[in-house]
Amino acid sequence: MNKTDFIGAVAKTAGLTKVDSKKAVEAFIKTVEGAVKKGDKVALLGFGSFSVVKKAARKGVNPKTKKPISIPARKVVKFKPGAKLAKVVK
Repeated sequence: MNKTDFIGAVAKTAGLTKVDSKKAVEAFIKTVEGAVKKGDKVALLGFGSFSVVKKAARKGVNPKTKKPISIPARKVVKFKPGAKLAKVVK
């Protein structure tokens, strides 16, 4: 499912127009982006949580040349599914 399909599904499920659904989905995305940019955690009970995790610098191997490379430290967004969502996919 891509973003357009998702917006259509939200519109159908919520009984909204696609324009209103697009606004709602965009608002959700911007809100989550803003929160994780500040380092906050976004927890949606039953669905899951978005958080920022720091990954330490490490050594790696370039698969093409087989030469060792240095991978710098960085921050990544992590999603952990909630119990309700996890049960759906079992």
